[in-house]
Amino acid sequence: MMLFGGSFVSVMASEAELRLPSLREVHFPALGGVSGYALMLLGIAVCAIGALFGLVQYLQTKALPVHEAMRNVSNLIWETCKSYLIQQGKFLALLWALIGICIIYYFGSLRHMPAGSVLVILLSSVLGILGSYGVAWFGMRINTQANSRSAFAALKGLPWPPLAIPMRSGMSVGLLLISVELFFMICILVFLPPELTGPCFIGFAIGESLGASALRICGGIFTKIADIGSDLMKIVFKLPEDDPKNPGVIADCTGDNAGDSVGPTADGFETYGVTGVALIAFLALTLGSEGLTGAICAKLITWLFVMRIMMIVTSLVAYGLNQAIFGAKYGTARDFHPEKPLTWLVWLTSAISIVLTFVVSKLMLGDFQDVHGQPQPDLWWVLSVIISCGTAAGALIPEFTKIFTSTNAKHTQEIVTASRQGGASLNILSGFVAGNFSAFWQGLLMLTLMLVAALMAGHQALQSIMPEGIGFAAPIFAFGLVAFGFLGMGPVTIAVDSFGPVSDNAQSVYELSQIESVPNVEQDIQSKFGFKPDFKAAKHNLEKNDGAGNTFKATAKPVLIGTAVVGATTMIFGIILLLDKEFGDVISKLSLVQPEIVLGFLMGGAVIYWFTGASTQAVVTGAYRAVVYIKENLDLSAKAASMEDSKEVVRICTVYAQRGMINIFIAIFCMSLALAFFNAYFFIGYLISIAFFGLFQAVFMANAGGAWDNAKKIVEVDLRQKGTELHAATVVGDTVGDPFKDTSSVSMNPIIKFTTLFGLLAVEIAVAMQKAGKVGLKTGIAVVLLIIALAFVYRSFYAMRIPEEK
Repeated sequence: MMLFGGSFVSVMASEAELRLPSLREVHFPALGGVSGYALMLLGIAVCAIGALFGLVQYLQTKALPVHEAMRNVSNLIWETCKSYLIQQGKFLALLWALIGICIIYYFGSLRHMPAGSVLVILLSSVLGILGSYGVAWFGMRINTQANSRSAFAALKGLPWPPLAIPMRSGMSVGLLLISVELFFMICILVFLPPELTGPCFIGFAIGESLGASALRICGGIFTKIADIGSDLMKIVFKLPEDDPKNPGVIADCTGDNAGDSVGPTADGFETYGVTGVALIAFLALTLGSEGLTGAICAKLITWLFVMRIMMIVTSLVAYGLNQAIFGAKYGTARDFHPEKPLTWLVWLTSAISIVLTFVVSKLMLGDFQDVHGQPQPDLWWVLSVIISCGTAAGALIPEFTKIFTSTNAKHTQEIVTASRQGGASLNILSGFVAGNFSAFWQGLLMLTLMLVAALMAGHQALQSIMPEGIGFAAPIFAFGLVAFGFLGMGPVTIAVDSFGPVSDNAQSVYELSQIESVPNVEQDIQSKFGFKPDFKAAKHNLEKNDGAGNTFKATAKPVLIGTAVVGATTMIFGIILLLDKEFGDVISKLSLVQPEIVLGFLMGGAVIYWFTGASTQAVVTGAYRAVVYIKENLDLSAKAASMEDSKEVVRICTVYAQRGMINIFIAIFCMSLALAFFNAYFFIGYLISIAFFGLFQAVFMANAGGAWDNAKKIVEVDLRQKGTELHAATVVGDTVGDPFKDTSSVSMNPIIKFTTLFGLLAVEIAVAMQKAGKVGLKTGIAVVLLIIALAFVYRSFYAMRIPEEK
């Protein structure tokens, strides 16, 4: 398999040399001859509309009626959330310094780029971090507005109003996120000089990946420390859900936003950016920016961005239709399953997206010609089928997830049945079964969709646009398009994920407000808001919404994890091209008979299991500290916990979240540099290994945790057996599942993408140092970095241990 032609690879194969073609030179006759540049400007206008929609939804949510007691609780949650985010912002600035040093050393010292150009690349990485941080801030703010409004709307006794509010806030977050992401990427593409566009895209992607990794891991640790600390009080003191006297409840509400709002929002922002950058870099590396191949590259890049622009439009249309249909159908209904409107929203968006993908692709690529001037009339539908495999996955993966995690699922009901006689032991084992089966079936689903894409990649129309002598380029491009298609209904994926923390917080706000015991509350609500509150129905509907939120939080996780793995293959391709350009004969060196590759596979698997243990250990130690503090300070005679006690639990969660994050990030950062410096082929095996080990570990843990969580919800809502032995068993299972689903599993997505993206930069630094004759220095740095990484791996357990009681 001699797949590389020397004349091709010499076009470009490094970030510093990555040039993108001009979009001003390509035109689309079926669209009236409009240029690619003009379409990008139109895209900026669409982004403005999407962002405006998100802001208007925020203002409308804020203006919804709410009782003062509930507003006060949500404001308190927001204040603690804001303090957490400010602390995380300072932490991100310190982490960025490490990335900044690498960027300055590579582009400035090794590539000798002008200081002004290096500064622009640095600013692009800052923009990526600020983007992740900014959308996370917005998501947390609207969610802490929506939670109290949803809780208050439930008092009307109807299930639709408290369900529609978190759907609205979720769409607000999803559309603003995608619009801001796309705006930044279009601006980099069309407004920066060609020699800076490629490096700035990479810098931007590394920045947003860094932001997502830190916010996802810290948020995941924080939320589960608080959740476990709060939940265990139900068993120890027989407290009801979200009892105001429990000091852990405020921290739990803050954690719902830190882990289930900030983390996924930053993760989603990074996912959409990194996947797009991977495909853009692939096209630029394979086709170049000059001549006929450059024109083909420009046309395909324009097509990719139009697909992204279309995502905003399809999500807006689908959301409007879904709200109109279910608002009319269930607006006054007394009962319906809350998962139904969310499921329909996902499928409606998927269907509209697939149809428009074919229509727009026909208009843009129907007259496509290859580099030899030969018409390729089939290319438009070949690419549409491939990208639609990903879009279909965005709808099918949630359905497969619900088979194992929904409150209606047989696997979830099996956990409840096992718990009746087997207690917590059989509850936990049954959850393991659900997680393992889900990993098999979802892995098979992804394999099937990628197989279809690989078969389509063999079509002559797609093969004709790839350079000769690089046979595997078409399948790699197809896999990248599948990952791109996973995100074809991005705003809706984020919306149904963001539904969860709002529905969870709404239930907590209801309890913490103690609305039922407020003097003259019924008369007050009747006179001010015009209806008589139905407290019993409100509590029941909020609990049902929480169960639906658990399910749809679970459905979004495999989608984001899947994009990380499938998209990583496209980014690894850039490393392969670089190595072939510099050293040649890369295919034989990547063979499975080479020991470096096999050893890289082993190293990647080892790191995934260490990461799982390190992130869980941070939760265990932090939760232990929180439980000890709560048990020592809980006043059962008080009406509500003191603010000082609640803030101290929040402080404990923050401290251990950051300690865990420092250990993990420093180890991952140093490991990436060290392994790339030692041997680049070993490093490629390592990257492939963490992608696939991480995929199955993450899917198993996410779905097992979701099943445990909803098994508890069945006992609480459907069986109404709170405070029983059965309930205690499911609470224990839920606490086991907490770090599974919301810490370790979800953090693998940004870790895989950060390691792959930063790994590309690390390999380029290593190659440049070797060419400059700094082999000894390179090896010495690798040894030092590996020692530092292993020291922090050691610290992630031994410095985080629970102190032994004397």
